[in-house]
Amino acid sequence: MDFKNPKFYLIVIITFVVVFLMNYLGNSGAPDQLERALMNGAAGAIGITIGLWIWNKNKNDDTHHNFD
Repeated sequence: MDFKNPKFYLIVIITFVVVFLMNYLGNSGAPDQLERALMNGAAGAIGITIGLWIWNKNKNDDTHHNFD
């Protein structure tokens, strides 16, 4: 995976912002609102990074798996 590609960083930043805002605005009454939103945003960014890495690793694989 090309981590130097600016598209990768843009996708990770957008994912973090969306997940952070969803959690921050959704937990308006929680005492640890900011901490939860930051942890969930970071987990979303890490998850999209792992998903993009797996997708890029198997992108050129022509073997078709039969799950039936």
